[in-house]
Amino acid sequence: MLKIGVLGAGHLGKIHIKCILESDKLEMVGFYDPDSSITKQVEEDFGVKYFDDITTLIDAVDIVDIVTPTISHFDCAIQSLKGFKHVFIEKPIVTTPEEAKQLIALAEEAEVKVQVGHVERFNPAFKAAFPYLTKPMFIETHRLAQFNPRGTDVPVILDLMIHDIDIVLSVVRSNIRKISASGVSVVSDTPDIANARLEFDNGCVANLTASRISMKNMRKSRFFQQDAYIAVDFLTKKAEILRMENVDDPSKADPFAMIIDLGKGKGNKQIIFDKPEVVPGNAIKDELESFAHAIQTNTNPLVSINDGYQALDIAHKIMEKMNYSFEG
Repeated sequence: MLKIGVLGAGHLGKIHIKCILESDKLEMVGFYDPDSSITKQVEEDFGVKYFDDITTLIDAVDIVDIVTPTISHFDCAIQSLKGFKHVFIEKPIVTTPEEAKQLIALAEEAEVKVQVGHVERFNPAFKAAFPYLTKPMFIETHRLAQFNPRGTDVPVILDLMIHDIDIVLSVVRSNIRKISASGVSVVSDTPDIANARLEFDNGCVANLTASRISMKNMRKSRFFQQDAYIAVDFLTKKAEILRMENVDDPSKADPFAMIIDLGKGKGNKQIIFDKPEVVPGNAIKDELESFAHAIQTNTNPLVSINDGYQALDIAHKIMEKMNYSFEG
C-alpha cells in the first residue's frame, strides 16, 4: 500500500480523508492544516494523526494529497515535488499557467507522477457515456450552483467551468482556434456568471455556461455528433444516448424504434434510445485509487499534470476575453 498524507482538512479535505480511510490501496499517514480550530476535531472524527509541520508529513509519505485553497497549491506542490513525492492536487492545479509549467518541469526532473483532481472524469455517468463519444461536433454544458461563499476566492471559471473545460478537452481531440466569452460579477469581486464558446480546428463548437448564483443546482452536458446525441447529467449520475442507424428493411427494424423516412430514395433511419448502465461509485475515491494504480504500474495518470495545465490555460484565455485577469 502507498502511504499518503493530506494537506488541507477543510470541507473537501475531510472528504478525501474519509475516502482514503475506506481504500484498501492507500495507507493514511496523517494530515496537516494551519487552522488549529479544526485539527483537533478532525483527529477525533477520523482517528488520523495531525502533523504540525508540513515538511515532516511530506517526508513520511509516498503521495502528497493537496486539498488546500487554490492560492496555496503552488507552494505545497513545489515543496512536495522537491521532496521527490508523487502529488495529487485538486483542481484548478494552480492559479496561473506559468506556475503550472514550473510544476511540469519539476515533476519531470523529480521523475514522479502528478494527477489533477478533475473529478468529473470519474463521474459514473460520464464513464458510462464515454465509449459513445466518438467525434462530437457540438457540445453544450450547463454547470449552475446555488450561492456558497466557499469558492468565491476564485472566479467561477476556475471554480466551476473548469470542470467542463477539462471534460470537453478530453473528448475533442483538436486544437482550439477561437475563444469568445463574457462574464458578470454579481456578488463577489470576480465573475460569478460566465459563458464561453470554444471553436476547434476540426469544426467542433463547445458552448459552456457556469453560474454560482443560480436558484437550483445543475450539472448537465449534451454532446451532438453524426448519428448520435449523448446527454450526461453529472448531478443525478444519469446518461442517455439517442442513436440513428440505417434501416434497409423497415419491417425488420426494432419495434420500439422510431423510423424516419429520409425521402427521395435516401432510405430510412431508425432512432434508438439507449440508457447505458451507470455503475455506482465514489468518484473521489476512484480518482485517488486510479492515481495509486498509475504509480504502482508506472503508467500515466488518467488526468495528468499536462491535462491540468491545458484546462487552466484555456480558463485563463476565457478570462482574458472578459478583460479579467487572475493571479491569486
